[in-house]
Amino acid sequence: MDIKHVALIMDGNGRWAELRGLSRIEGHREGVKRVGDIINASIGLDLKALTLYVFSMENWQRPKNEVNALMSLLILYLKNEMEKLAKDNIVFRVIGNIEKLPQNIQTLLKDFELLTRGNNGLSLTAAISYGGREEILRAVKRMMKDGLTPQEINENTFENYLYTKGLPAPDLIIRTSGEMRLSNFLLWQSAYSELYFTETMWPDFTKDEFIAAIGEYQRRERRFGALPKICSSK
Repeated sequence: MDIKHVALIMDGNGRWAELRGLSRIEGHREGVKRVGDIINASIGLDLKALTLYVFSMENWQRPKNEVNALMSLLILYLKNEMEKLAKDNIVFRVIGNIEKLPQNIQTLLKDFELLTRGNNGLSLTAAISYGGREEILRAVKRMMKDGLTPQEINENTFENYLYTKGLPAPDLIIRTSGEMRLSNFLLWQSAYSELYFTETMWPDFTKDEFIAAIGEYQRRERRFGALPKICSSK
């Protein structure tokens, strides 16, 4: 079964660290190392799109020192990886309420988008300060502001007001660390996505398990609410 877009909920950094007697920050630092492996694997598999749930709206409620550490790791990653990823032909975009982010991070993200705008390879989307409910409410408010009538609103119209405008819905959503929920991630877009849950925590999530998850997806049958096709013989 063809696969174009994979989305990842990268969960378990803090618990991974706590199980090893380390600070939660060390878990996040280790988790960052996995990001490059999965991006490279996605390029090697010729995926069209990869979306990473980097920082949720709910994550702002975490202790201030942890949030600050996460912001510092994000700055470090962007500064270290932007040029390389641009040379790898990826097209970067960020989705979410980025106005809540520190101004220097907003600038780096916009610079990254601009740097890769002319590329045509893997579409890499980072969901940062992102929440699915907030995205849907934002779309509704923008349609009201634009004066759309009920007759003018359909699924295609609505999707054009989402952060993910122009991005295909994810074929597969992977969540690490054993939690079995979407946690406010791509709520509209995931209507018919296949889901893959693994006990593996994000810092231990390898390229091989990523490929195995895609392999399991390819053995499934997606029906989108329809009955399976029956092959007739003469």
